[in-house]
Amino acid sequence: MTRTSGRIVISNSAGELLNLAAKVYAKHQADGAASPLTNLDGIQWNVVGPTIETALSKHQQAESSKSQMELAYRERDRYTPQILEAVKASRNLLKALNPKNPKRLSEWGFQVDDSAQGIKTVKTV
Repeated sequence: MTRTSGRIVISNSAGELLNLAAKVYAKHQADGAASPLTNLDGIQWNVVGPTIETALSKHQQAESSKSQMELAYRERDRYTPQILEAVKASRNLLKALNPKNPKRLSEWGFQVDDSAQGIKTVKTV
């Protein structure tokens, strides 16, 4: 019979890590005093274990908030194309009405950058 070294994978995903921790803690509790995890130096599962449920709850709350956030962004994105078009058209009109003094657009909330443009250099290979 051959033994494999077998890598033990611990996920970087917080949700998967918390679910694994819950399983480890449940087995530790089921084994009671006979659990080999009681021999860990500096780690007390009787202290860490009860925090897993709270962490899982916070994780689920965050995931729910994340999906609500994504929904809100999708809804927001439905409106932005026409808003962007309106802002650009307004800028263009106001700039045409104030060709000699574009700084007046700042009265409308536009940021006017009148600094000198740098010279573009083209790199040749």
